[in-house]
Amino acid sequence: MEPQRVSEAHVVTPPFGRRRIAPRVCIADGKPHIRHFLREALEDLGFITSECDRIDGLAAIVADQDLFVLGLSSGGFACKATLEALSNVNYAGKVLIFGTPTSLMATAMLSIGDKLGLAMLPLLPTPFNDKDLRDRVAALQPKAAPPHPPVDVAEALHANWLELWYQPKIEVRSLTLSGAEALIRMRHPSWGIVPPAQFIPDADDPHFSSLSAFVMTRAAEDWLHFIAEYGNIELAINLPATFFQRATAIQDLAQCMPRHPAFEGMIVEINGHDLAQQLPLVKQAARQLRMLNIGVSIDDLGADWPMLMEIDDFPFVEIKVAQNFVTGSTDNPLKQTMCRRILALADSFGARTVAKGVETRADFLSARDMGFDVIQGYFFAKPMEPRKFARRVLGRPVTMPN
Repeated sequence: MEPQRVSEAHVVTPPFGRRRIAPRVCIADGKPHIRHFLREALEDLGFITSECDRIDGLAAIVADQDLFVLGLSSGGFACKATLEALSNVNYAGKVLIFGTPTSLMATAMLSIGDKLGLAMLPLLPTPFNDKDLRDRVAALQPKAAPPHPPVDVAEALHANWLELWYQPKIEVRSLTLSGAEALIRMRHPSWGIVPPAQFIPDADDPHFSSLSAFVMTRAAEDWLHFIAEYGNIELAINLPATFFQRATAIQDLAQCMPRHPAFEGMIVEINGHDLAQQLPLVKQAARQLRMLNIGVSIDDLGADWPMLMEIDDFPFVEIKVAQNFVTGSTDNPLKQTMCRRILALADSFGARTVAKGVETRADFLSARDMGFDVIQGYFFAKPMEPRKFARRVLGRPVTMPN
């Protein structure tokens, strides 16, 4: 095995003096696609990841790593040398080997690791599923959510810690891809992947303008990548209703849209509760945005749904029913009644309907039977970073989960 080199694109040094909360893992395997696959799987479990494919300089690479994941694709002698290198630098974290469970090499590596005094975890058999991986690393996973807020949004923007992840929207009847919603995430150097509830400022916060600009610009950039590799897709972004209080809001949105002949428009989602507070403002914006091929969607519509009954001129292209109305609706007549009333209103307006929070087959069947056009939720897919979304969603046909 050649001298080790770490993939610097995935290594982040925590700021001095900050308490490290998320566990750290270094992934070593001779095949880049295997390292990439494991990186995504471990990030989903809350780890901060780095990769290495060579073994010199291992002391610096693993100094603050809680876990070292070692694949066997490089061969027995190379893996043995890696374990010896870990022992020589007195590596104190856990070591997880993955490979074929019936392989003599896997058994030999576990034995060598034990003899070298390394803290060996049980073999991760390949192919493995999410449960197998979760079971092996359960003791290392974060036990609590990051404190609120973990970081100032201005700092996150300046440090380039923010990303857009994408969750597919699926046509109910045809089981084809309808589009995707862009959801913001933070890749923090100390806390790992942080959900928006931990860092999104209030809509009247002065940093929200910069955050909105980031969302608009990044979504357009991602769309250009998606269409170049996989074809057209309708993307939806989330903006606060107060965004349209700015005199230049429509112009700013228009300037961010892709300049591409295949671009057919984008969706802007406005939270239903926010819409109820700013209805005239958002209605006016929606009418203007239609001229730019940008549709406005009412997102997370729940208890505020009766406001729709008072609208004569309905400029919105889509209504997304809140998760708490959809999840578990199969055995809840009240939830079904609320959904059906919203669906009837949407039908009278000619608006598309989306069931959010579809997490089980029962939720899916209930949404289909009630007449929703599109579904979105963990039953089909969680939000994913752009590369993973493109590979797993855009790169293959939609299939019904088991």
